[in-house]
Amino acid sequence: MRKRIRPLFFMSLCLVFSACSNIKYLPAGQNLYTGASVKINPDSTGKIEEESDIKGILEDKTRPRPNASFLGLRIKLYIYNLAGEPKKAKGIRHWLRNKVGEPPVLQSQVKIPYNNAVLASYLISQGYLQAKVTGDTVVKNRKAKAIYTAETGDRYTINQVNFPKDSAGITAVISRNSGNSLLKVGDFYDFDTFKAERERIDNDLKQTGYFYFNPDYLILQVDSTIGHNKVNIFVKIKEITPNAALKPYTINDITIYPNFSLRNDSSIRASKPILYKDFIIKDPKNTFKLGVFDRLVFFNKGELYNRKDHNQSLNRMVNIGTFKVVKADFLPVDSFKNNQLNVNFYLTPLKKNSLSFQILGTSKSNNFVGSEVKLTQTTRNVFRGAEKLEISASGGFEKQIRGSNQAQGNSYSLTGQAKLIFPRFLLPWFKFNSTNAFIPKTNILASYQILDRVDYTLKAVKAEFGYDWKENIYKEHIFNPISINYVKSNVVDSATLFRENPSLRTSLENQFIVGLNYNFTYNDQVNQNKRNNIYFSGDLETSGTVLGLLAPKDAAGKRSIFGTALSQFIRLEGDIRNYYKVNKKVTWANRFNVGLGYAYGNSKALPFVRQFFAGGSSDIRAFGSRILGPGTYVIPDSLTFKDQGGDVKIMLNTELRFKIVSMLYGAAFIDAGNIWLRKNDPLKPGGQFKFNRFLSEMAIGTGAGLRVDASFFVIRLDAAFPIRRPDLPGGPAWVMKDIDFGSSAWRKQNLTFNLGIGYPF
Repeated sequence: MRKRIRPLFFMSLCLVFSACSNIKYLPAGQNLYTGASVKINPDSTGKIEEESDIKGILEDKTRPRPNASFLGLRIKLYIYNLAGEPKKAKGIRHWLRNKVGEPPVLQSQVKIPYNNAVLASYLISQGYLQAKVTGDTVVKNRKAKAIYTAETGDRYTINQVNFPKDSAGITAVISRNSGNSLLKVGDFYDFDTFKAERERIDNDLKQTGYFYFNPDYLILQVDSTIGHNKVNIFVKIKEITPNAALKPYTINDITIYPNFSLRNDSSIRASKPILYKDFIIKDPKNTFKLGVFDRLVFFNKGELYNRKDHNQSLNRMVNIGTFKVVKADFLPVDSFKNNQLNVNFYLTPLKKNSLSFQILGTSKSNNFVGSEVKLTQTTRNVFRGAEKLEISASGGFEKQIRGSNQAQGNSYSLTGQAKLIFPRFLLPWFKFNSTNAFIPKTNILASYQILDRVDYTLKAVKAEFGYDWKENIYKEHIFNPISINYVKSNVVDSATLFRENPSLRTSLENQFIVGLNYNFTYNDQVNQNKRNNIYFSGDLETSGTVLGLLAPKDAAGKRSIFGTALSQFIRLEGDIRNYYKVNKKVTWANRFNVGLGYAYGNSKALPFVRQFFAGGSSDIRAFGSRILGPGTYVIPDSLTFKDQGGDVKIMLNTELRFKIVSMLYGAAFIDAGNIWLRKNDPLKPGGQFKFNRFLSEMAIGTGAGLRVDASFFVIRLDAAFPIRRPDLPGGPAWVMKDIDFGSSAWRKQNLTFNLGIGYPF
């Protein structure tokens, strides 16, 4: 009997929240507005294309929007009513009512004629030129719903596109580029395409000197009287277009103010100019070397103005990271009487020295650190060539709470780093000039890192020389032809450890890693308007490839440098992610991460710091950090050192992220993956990668989490548990039947809590 009462109680509570509790607070004679629905051609047997999409768009365009609801419950409205009228403009009651709550949306606020016009206008813009919309409201139990009926008629298509026929001046440019028109015969009439076509023509004109032209000077006349649901389009220039917009302009004087401020405006303008190539530079303090401006300004004196040079110049001035304010003024010479423009660039530098604090989240399999804080001192314009010196100190941690293995999941790191950045390619015997909007960079880096775990401490010295450049807004390349790492390990009770696990000796011994590395990243998340975003990162690292032929051999026959073994390996890793926006509040995120390492020559195994690991707060979260795998290998309870590295890694993650309220977000996720050895190790049975069985050896975990997302930082707490284990004595098996949240023993052995900064991927 008790089991029946509880559901009835919650059902009654829901009814109170969604109905009575909100309705009784409405003003007398008013009804609660619950939303709109649209019917398209209800009396017609025919269906229009993409009807469901258009229906959704039309419903979204109606105003006002109803009160927000979750599972049918208008919780914000209930909080608004529950708080009541506050007596003062502060306190908990005021906060609940005005910040958390939401006032009721009333039927009286709905303007049916206005919505009719908005919906009809949208349909006409999509080519339904005969569209009509009528609306009405339906009231039941003091709840009002608006119902709109749209009669679309047939959709019109383009029959003919006519461009100006003149063979000179501005119309000649328009006609010459008409082959690139977005208006195609046979396509549907679409107002958005019309606007895009005007932008395209404007861009073509800007590329050929028509600085003062803008899209509003174009008119696209539509003749819909030709019949058969077709239209003819005539592209014309408006008669009221000013003369300045009808002629191309050339660049005259190019003046650069590289140390501009409003406070010193008059003295800077009055200073003696320096003539450098086509530039007039006014920099009385001699802040920058003159060659810097070759890489920032793309205009040349006497050439036609074009938008590409304009945008690239501004983008480079912004992306160089030296100026806080960038402004370009184009002024006509002699007040529009001729066709020349003077260009003035006003650049205000950032402070020479600055201190910044960052909170970061990391997820790379060879980085060991789940989260870190970083303090950076930046010195700009070090050698008067817009160089930048960054000196940083950071501390990181990865924390897991997992029953009896709590300490095994903890790692801490400290890193000191100095990085000198040149805003150009430094290449011997070759001068390379990039021509896109992004500044190429040459980086010289030195760092020292200490990684501390329960069983060992690693100290790493690193030096790199390389290049960083963006191909475009989405693609970035990092290439370090010189990369030197010296890794020194200190293992707690090494005699016992190496007796228990001899294969660790080669991966944990002191080593030199000397080679090159390359990373390619594609990321279209900068385009926030896309519903589906892709991120890809590919890494290649080699060590000892060339130096291995030259380095001398030690007494054991190994290639060594200063008595320390030289590692020889090739390491590849790929990480592809997809972020799909289900709606404004829900995102479905997916990741596929795969890695392969190959040790050769001097090395029998990858260095410990270059191996792949599975498990952890940004990995397969149901398993402890780096204690999963390889393969089906079962870690003996007697083994004190539980970190398990491998040569092969495959990992898949899927996570549904959703907004709960304000900065609080939730997530539900499934992680799958494992690591394997490339070669068989008798001491780790089942650890070798076999193509015909790797899928059955994947570990799978699931769970849920909370995130506090304040835009500039994210704090994350995840709880996860395994549903398939590859490391059971009897072999891989599903363990869903063993799930028992009520059992403290099960929770202690299976429930894992992960605390981190930033999203896991």
